[in-house]
Amino acid sequence: METLIEFLPGLMFLSLIAGLFTALPVPIVLSAITLIFAIIAIAVGEMRLVHLSLLPARIFGSAIDTKVLVAAPMFIFMGVVMEKTRIAEDLLLSLQKLMVRVPGGLALAVVLMGTILAAATGIIGASVVMLTVMALPTMVRSGYSPSLAAGTVASAGTLGILIPPSVMLVFMSDLLTLNLAKVFVAAFIPGLFLAGVYLVYLILRALLRPNETPPLEDFDRTGMWREALVSVSFPLILIIAVLGSIIAGWASPTEASGVGAFAALMLGLIRGRLSLKVLGDATDSSLRTIALLFFIFAAATAFSYVFRKIGGEHFIIQMAEGLALGDWGLLFMMMLMVFFMGFFFDWIEITLILLPIFAPIVGLMDLGTHIPKADLVYWFTILVAVNLQTSFLTPPFGFALFYLKSAAGDQVSMAQIYRGIIPFVVLQVAVLAILIWQPSLAMWLPNLVLSP
Repeated sequence: METLIEFLPGLMFLSLIAGLFTALPVPIVLSAITLIFAIIAIAVGEMRLVHLSLLPARIFGSAIDTKVLVAAPMFIFMGVVMEKTRIAEDLLLSLQKLMVRVPGGLALAVVLMGTILAAATGIIGASVVMLTVMALPTMVRSGYSPSLAAGTVASAGTLGILIPPSVMLVFMSDLLTLNLAKVFVAAFIPGLFLAGVYLVYLILRALLRPNETPPLEDFDRTGMWREALVSVSFPLILIIAVLGSIIAGWASPTEASGVGAFAALMLGLIRGRLSLKVLGDATDSSLRTIALLFFIFAAATAFSYVFRKIGGEHFIIQMAEGLALGDWGLLFMMMLMVFFMGFFFDWIEITLILLPIFAPIVGLMDLGTHIPKADLVYWFTILVAVNLQTSFLTPPFGFALFYLKSAAGDQVSMAQIYRGIIPFVVLQVAVLAILIWQPSLAMWLPNLVLSP
């Protein structure tokens, strides 16, 4: 019995991993395993029935009555409105025209579009599908390598997971009890740096293999600059409204999310594309996404509650100390775990499963002069966020790949998609290594603009 009690947290964690491979809905798996192990814990005396009765209050306090999480529905709604009012579509068409004479111009336009879209929406599924529908047919029709076109679209569409206002960063900040404004600002430069690495790679590839990136046919350029100015200014207004108000200290991230949602509605109204039908479709789509996220979050909160009640936190710390890897060894081990789980799970499962387990380990780490102790958890959060970029692109369950394939149809095969994402995954891992080597890349800006 004592052995069972000692290893109960490990069994709970392994049961969760096994349950996720059953392809059942994630919140159902989390809820079922939580209930089963709560009953076992009560039976062996590790929990009392009164603890189970406190679970609804814990879920309400952690997942529902949390002001920070209000930002997530607002950012989701803002992104959906951007999609439904076709503001993003106008932007891509203008960027394509502006980059027509640049080597690999169409691919560069897609990355620039993904970067601006990421800073204006932060929703991966919508970004990938939107870029696929609008850009992939043009790229293939223009003679681009199908694998390069697919890799460019998929990687550009996933930039929203890192560049704020990212919904993932909102949830990660809440899970680790961090200052969301500081996390947003810390992710800003790494996100732009990753986008810049994509651009440099595509330019070099276009110069070295011009047959893979033929130029677009020229067109009538009358009024192009006026059209481009209008198309670019609308997303920039959103970015300034959201990120500008946070960095300037005028609004908290939660308040800024409301400002962003209102600005998206106003921009759609100004463009004459915000009808009652569009508003209804945007609201319905947002509610479905929000409901799924919060169902998973509530189930994960329950799992974390029971896991800690049966000694999960102490179990993880003892396991980490028993490995005797040292702080650097533990950091690399955690990064490898996130990377390999990305082959099989979405960011939601990875963050909700691993971050509560990693948090006590990170709290004990000390990397000396490499990174101040006060910045360590924020730097670690950005490392995990960059690492999770790969979870959208790595087969067999890279969700961005499925989004792309479902929207592209027969234009590209899965084999071409898999070949296309390989160099971009390598670039993501390289950027992760640079961030580990140079933590100031993430922490310089927040320490500058958010200093006490």
